[in-house]
Amino acid sequence: MRRALLLLIVGLAAALPGLSTADVSEVLKISAIPDENPSELLRIYTPFAEYLSKELRIKVQFTPVVDYAATVEGLAAKKLDLVWYGGFTSVQAVRRTNGTAKRLVLRQEDAEFKSVFVARPGSDIKSLQDLKGKTFTFGSVGSTSGHLMPRYFLLQAGINPERDLKQVAYSGAHDATALWVETGKVEAGALNFLVWDKLVQQKKVDLTKVNVFYTTPPYVDYVWTARGDLDKGLQERIVSAFLKLDYNNPEHRRLLDLHRTKKYIRANDADWKGTEEAAIAAGLLK
Repeated sequence: MRRALLLLIVGLAAALPGLSTADVSEVLKISAIPDENPSELLRIYTPFAEYLSKELRIKVQFTPVVDYAATVEGLAAKKLDLVWYGGFTSVQAVRRTNGTAKRLVLRQEDAEFKSVFVARPGSDIKSLQDLKGKTFTFGSVGSTSGHLMPRYFLLQAGINPERDLKQVAYSGAHDATALWVETGKVEAGALNFLVWDKLVQQKKVDLTKVNVFYTTPPYVDYVWTARGDLDKGLQERIVSAFLKLDYNNPEHRRLLDLHRTKKYIRANDADWKGTEEAAIAAGLLK
């Protein structure tokens, strides 16, 4: 009976393109940097795990993590297989895995991503120069759009956060940054422009108490990144699963809307060289 069952599995694997006997028992462990609150992350990424499971015909499990560093260590230790990183954490992951981690796909928006600086309307903060002597919050230390790039553009404007600002804090997440400014905990902050747009659309921020006063130039950011020794055929199937998402398909649109995009594009590792250089210039990498 057991031999017959094994033969049946092997036969099915041969009959279905892209499915191997190794896939039958494989669990693909995916995760994402915790740049929003935990319940929001589960709402976004559980459907992605379900979609990938269906497309790849293997079990896919979303594993939440406590902080940005845990996603990098998880990929390096092979406890995670595929992670939605910000640009900076993808650079850290590639370095941590001795250059083996592979960027697969990104949203079309991530090729020209931006950060927004917010403050209370009616305050005297109208430009980056006006931040001198003010209290300010970044998001998470490991965030590209909530810390690295805002810090980089501040330095480019001749503002050293630790020297020129009254106080520098870290809220831990983009939505928390907006809330801190809205409630007056700090006078200004910087966050991901897509999260800001979502908060505005969902009326989760009071625009009479917090609004954008500066938007950065574009840069490359978020990307799905796989551990380097993940089967190359499986990596390509993951890429295909994302690239086939069609906004005109109502089922696909639900996923794309969760990630606030209309399509994914294939990643090119060389595009994150500028992110690495910005991190070095900002003193966050050696």
